[in-house]
Amino acid sequence: MANPEHMEIQQDIENYKTTAGKVSLIDWEAKQHMEDYSAGVRHYDKEEYELAIDFLERALKGYYSEDEDCQIMCEGPQRFEEHEYLEYKAGLYEAIADHYMQVLACKHDCVRELATRSGRISPIENFLPLHYDYLQFAYYRVGDYVKALECAKSYLLFHPDDEDVLENAGYYEGLLEGTMDPDTIKPRKEAKTLLRRHKLESHLLQVAAAGLGYTYTEPNYWNRYGARQDEHSVPSSISSEPEDGPRLSLAKKPMPKPDRELKEGGPLLYSDVKFVYNSEQLNGTQRVLLDNVISEEQCRELHRVASGIMLAGDGYRGKTSPHTPNERFEGATVLKALKYGYEGRVPLKSARLFYDISEKARRIVESYFMLNSTLYFSYTHLVCRTALSGQQERRNDLSHPIHADNCLLDPEANECWKEPPAYTFRDYSALLYMNADFEGGEFIFTEMDAKTVTASIKPKCGRMISFSSGGENPHGVKAVTKGQRCAVALWFTLDPLYRELERIQADEVIAMLDQEHLGPSEMNINPKDEL
Repeated sequence: MANPEHMEIQQDIENYKTTAGKVSLIDWEAKQHMEDYSAGVRHYDKEEYELAIDFLERALKGYYSEDEDCQIMCEGPQRFEEHEYLEYKAGLYEAIADHYMQVLACKHDCVRELATRSGRISPIENFLPLHYDYLQFAYYRVGDYVKALECAKSYLLFHPDDEDVLENAGYYEGLLEGTMDPDTIKPRKEAKTLLRRHKLESHLLQVAAAGLGYTYTEPNYWNRYGARQDEHSVPSSISSEPEDGPRLSLAKKPMPKPDRELKEGGPLLYSDVKFVYNSEQLNGTQRVLLDNVISEEQCRELHRVASGIMLAGDGYRGKTSPHTPNERFEGATVLKALKYGYEGRVPLKSARLFYDISEKARRIVESYFMLNSTLYFSYTHLVCRTALSGQQERRNDLSHPIHADNCLLDPEANECWKEPPAYTFRDYSALLYMNADFEGGEFIFTEMDAKTVTASIKPKCGRMISFSSGGENPHGVKAVTKGQRCAVALWFTLDPLYRELERIQADEVIAMLDQEHLGPSEMNINPKDEL
């Protein structure tokens, strides 16, 4: 349940159900307040506001109950990781102070603990305030303006300068004028109590850190990057609503500000490469579709190389069907191709072509997205997906489930967690297609819900799709239902510490081949440029 996109596990579960008869599966790690919150958000998105209120109120009740339990659990023994060394000799009063500061730090971190899904490291940003944000608008939509104002004021405890919710609160006060005094409606007591305690804990921790000589940095527990995911305020179809009705605190959840300026539209470097679509035309961010990156003859030559060097399950610890049991997956790296070429097992010229076209793709991506620093290879993989005969009827799975390349996509939370085991160092991705003689296999972009398709691309020889690797670009591959689909998959990084080791070794092989005069590169690429 923590990895809903894992097709093999889904298949195993179905097998277990068949073996054991009718069974009910329970996620024993699930946090009930988190499940209620997710259910409330789903009903909110469907504009089922009364149901949304029921689940969100239940989630709040569960949250505060879990917070009490978390506070109690922190009263037990603590480990002092900073003091676990032989020279640490605290006196009685120092040891007591150390212990209670650790207890206090544990209690202070309950906010993060309660906002983190099972199996995840990072919390849902702005988690507790979001409950009140959803509720203030939901209560407005069902006509309960008192509760709407109460929840708006509760949200403002956490973000007192939020202009949109301040406007909403003012609007609700206007609706209540003449029937009651809006000033009598106060923020919820439990929210005020928790926030007051949280601020006091923060103050005590900072004072203790200064007095006892250890480092403490206050985390940003109420980051406003976390916002509701809807874009409407009052639907235009409801004519009875005034135009100046309540608005959302943020219309769309913004991605965290990148550490570099995002650009695109740079030169493609090669006259034969044809521009097809940019980000806007592909309904996304940092996306580009190109044709004629390689020729028909180069596609055929690559395909011949692939048939001679690919290994089933390569890159997936030998799993021949890592993404779906209905297809066979095969792959090979650029270093393996060059080694086979050097040993004479495949034509050396063909093996070198794999190296050269991947470098050509890297240069195009670096130039088009106007990167100010070198783009390095993170991983290079020649891959083919083959439909297995007799297993294509009634398929409802994907060839490659929806995912992002540098973070763990969590559609339920509308988040992408940039944490291990994701390849968090990847910055850009590219797929260079080699053929079109198969059925299915379209590449798709989706919203973060992993369901709403924003763009669909039919592979063909020489076509390349490239995009930034983060949560802004969830993508996957539709089922290959007939034939074999082949492509060169490329991932890039801006951090030289995460350069592909096999690529560096491939550069050395190329340099050695050039020294032995075994054929200069057709593209005149100097492998030392990579070093």
